[in-house]
Formats: sequence, structure tokens, C-alpha cells
Amino acid sequence: MAHPPLPQHHRPARSFDVVIIGAGAAGMMCAATAGRRGRRVLLVDHADKLAEKIRISGGGRCNFTNRRVGAEHYLGRNPHFVRSALSRYTAQDFIELVRRHGIDFHERDWGQLFCDDSAQQIIDMLRAECEDGRVHWAMPAQVEAVSRSGDGADRFVIDTSRGRYTAHSLVVASGGLSIPKIGASPIGYRLAEQFGLPVIAPRPALVPLTLAPETLARLAPLSGLSFEVEASCNGGAFREAALVTHRGLSGPSILQVSSYWQAQAYEAGDWSPVALDLLPGMDAEHWLLEHAAERTLLANLLAERLPRRFAHAWCELHGWLRPLNQFRHAELRTIAATLSAWKLTPSGTQGYAKAEVTLGGVDTRGLSSKTMEARDCPGLYFIGEVMDVTGHLGGYNFQWAWSSGVACGLAA
Repeated sequence: MAHPPLPQHHRPARSFDVVIIGAGAAGMMCAATAGRRGRRVLLVDHADKLAEKIRISGGGRCNFTNRRVGAEHYLGRNPHFVRSALSRYTAQDFIELVRRHGIDFHERDWGQLFCDDSAQQIIDMLRAECEDGRVHWAMPAQVEAVSRSGDGADRFVIDTSRGRYTAHSLVVASGGLSIPKIGASPIGYRLAEQFGLPVIAPRPALVPLTLAPETLARLAPLSGLSFEVEASCNGGAFREAALVTHRGLSGPSILQVSSYWQAQAYEAGDWSPVALDLLPGMDAEHWLLEHAAERTLLANLLAERLPRRFAHAWCELHGWLRPLNQFRHAELRTIAATLSAWKLTPSGTQGYAKAEVTLGGVDTRGLSSKTMEARDCPGLYFIGEVMDVTGHLGGYNFQWAWSSGVACGLAA
């Protein structure tokens, strides 16, 4: 269904209480919240289509939150920063908003909530909330420059392709660098640096990992195979599916652990391995030794717990295509250790084009955890993905958008 154009509130005043750069999840949530407080709000966005990242999320059904949300589901240099906003606007608060708008949804594994119909319902809901708050729109509009007024009024001046606007509060909700084909922009990082806030170097997150050519050549027989593992790296461990691809590793467990691998690589300056437990929840050593006297192939035993083609290719890869009774107990212990922690060292990631979100961003140590305001630049706020807050896969990044947007909207 074609939607009417966003209202420009013909000949709007050029002066606003709040200007928000970025009309995505966090930006619209903030705008609606501030608008309902009676603030004159302008949303500025460079895109032609509203909230494309919401529209394509969750396979088009938007994994809009998770029933289990806590600070432990987020990464960042300042790990406690998220607590205040998440506790003040919870997943249940957003679920109630979704229900009020008559949107049907369902729960999948690990508490993930998705629309029954379409992600467009979430966009329409946020748009309706903004209309209730009488939010003004400038879209599409390129932000060309931002400055402080020199007239003593302590206002921000925002020059755009639609003209100049001023505001007492400027909110940066421009997102990160993931999925550049729908218009990702580094403007938020540039604005942070312009006003003296440090930026943690951004990297792709929730992203498939690549492997070196020599490793890929060895793993070629496994390409296309998916299996449940527990992937771990740098304190993060996730028990979900992994997928061997022609470029490396993918699947939910790999996307999850990629954020931890990236953080470790950045902090330590090295490329450490990711460990895959191929038999999660099992005592592999005990299991193999129980079957040590059998004449069956090791691969056939593993095929009871793993895809048959994977079991045989994996054993061939390691030179273990023999019956169990031909292995010494010490060898079986080595095999068990490899099954429990098969280590593969990524060479990199598939980049922002395949990344769900961005790791790093505006350093939250320079922001108020209650309001999202820059401590040393009154009136300047940052919300959503542009900040150094990265959630796990499963609705956590959207919940951060809602929570940080509301926290800012109540203050800006």
C-alpha cells in the first residue's frame, strides 16, 4: 500500500526545541517522546524511504525486542552505561506499545519477538507516534554543516539541503556504518569529534567471519554444512547454528561471537582463534572412551551427533578416518579435545555490507547514562547505534534504540 508523503507542516518555523538527525528506530522513538512533552521537534534524514533498516530487519518481520533484556547482552567500553535507560524503558514497555497499535507478534527461540505480518507495521507505528507528537519532518534532506550560534542564545545551527534550522537541543541518531547500500553514514562520528567527544573506532559487528585461503581450501568439503555448536571467544559463548561457507564461517553463533572476536582483535592487536564446541553439552572424552573398543568408524559414531557428511569430511580433514578400536586412548582424548574446542582463526570479516550492526562508536564515557547528553556540550545528545553500545543478535539492538530514544526524548 502506498503511503502518503510525510507531512512537512507547510512553511514550518525554522526554529525548534529539538532537531534530530536520523529518522530510524532511535530517532523516531526520541521524536515521538519529546513531541508528546510539547517540544517542537524536527526529524531530519537524508533517505528517500523511511526506516529502511527496520523494514529489512528480521527477514522483513523485524525482531523488535527480546523478552530477556539485560546489560549482559551488550558490549562497549563502558559496560554499565546501558543499565539506566534499559530499566526506565523496558522490553515490556515496548511490547505494550506494539499491542496498543494492534500489531500481532510471535516469539521464537531465546525470547526473540517478531511481527506476524511485516516490519512495516513497526515503521507505521513509529510514524503514527510521531504524528501524535506533532513532529515535523525534513526528508530527504542532507545535513551540510552543524555549528553553535554566535548570538549568545546557545543554539545549534543545522544547515541542510532544505535550508537552515536552529534548535536548543540537537540529537544525533544517525546510526552506524552497517548495510551501506541503504544509506549508512559516518556523520554521527564526525559530529561527535567536531564537538570534542571521542569515538571508539567502528568495526562491523554481528557479521560473518572470513578465513584465510589455505584454511578455506582445507574446509572446502564442509562448505554449505550447518550444525549446532557453542562458539566462544574473548568471554562470549553462544550455542546456536554455525555454517561453513565458501568464504569462512556464518550462522547465528558466528554472528554473535564475531563481536567478541572483533573487540579482542582491536584491543589486543592480534587475530585470535574462535573455538567451536561441536558437541555442546556433552562430555566428548567420556563418550569416545565408552566406544573405544568398537570396530565402527569414528566418523560413523560422530554422525550420531553431527550431520553425516560433516562427520566424515571433518574426520578426513584431520586424518581420523579409522575404526575406533584402532585409536589409542591418548589419541581419543586428543580427538575429544578437538571436538570440544575446534579452533579456527578468522582472517577478517565480510565487512559492513553483511554486518547487522556496528561495534564501537561515540564513547559513552562522555555521555550521561540517564539522558544521553554530552557531558561537556550541553544540548547535544547521541542515541542508538551511533554510540559505543552493541547488542547481541536477537532484538537487543532495537531495544537499545527504543530505550535510549525514550531516555533522550524525556530530557532533550
